[in-house]
Amino acid sequence: MALISILLFFSLPRFGGSVVQDNSRKAVRWVIYTATILRQDAVKNRKIYTLHVELGRGSMWISQASMNDEEMENARRQEYTFPAHMEIMDVEYPDGEKVSDGRADVRFYPKGYSDRTVIHIRTKDDEQISLMFEPFLPNIKVYDTYAVFEN
Repeated sequence: MALISILLFFSLPRFGGSVVQDNSRKAVRWVIYTATILRQDAVKNRKIYTLHVELGRGSMWISQASMNDEEMENARRQEYTFPAHMEIMDVEYPDGEKVSDGRADVRFYPKGYSDRTVIHIRTKDDEQISLMFEPFLPNIKVYDTYAVFEN
C-alpha cells in the first residue's frame, strides 16, 4: 500500500500538467482546423469569411460577408471560448499594429489567401503560443514562444 501511495504522489502532479497541456493543444487545433475550413469555404462559396477574435472575452467566432445583423448575432452566440487557463494576449498585423483589447479580425478571401496575422496566446503557466497566419500558405505556423513578424 505504501508503494502505491508513493507512486501516486509522484505521478499525479505530472498528470495534472498534461491535462492543461491537452486543453491548450485542443484549443490550438480548433483554430488550425477552423482556419483551414474558412479558407476552403471562402474559395468554394466565393465569399469573404472572417474569424473574429474577441480578446477580452477569450473567444472566437465566424461570419461571412453576406450575413445580416440577425445572422451575425447568431454566429456570435456560437463562439468558441478558450479554456479558462488560456488568455488571448493580442493580435498582431504586419504593419506593426497590435490589437490587445476589443476585437480583431482575420479575413479569408475567395482567391484562397488570408490576412497576415499573428495571434498570441498565454497560459496561466506563462507558456506562450503564437499562431501565425500567412496569406498564401495553407497551414498556420505554431510557435511555442512570442513570435513576431520579421521585417
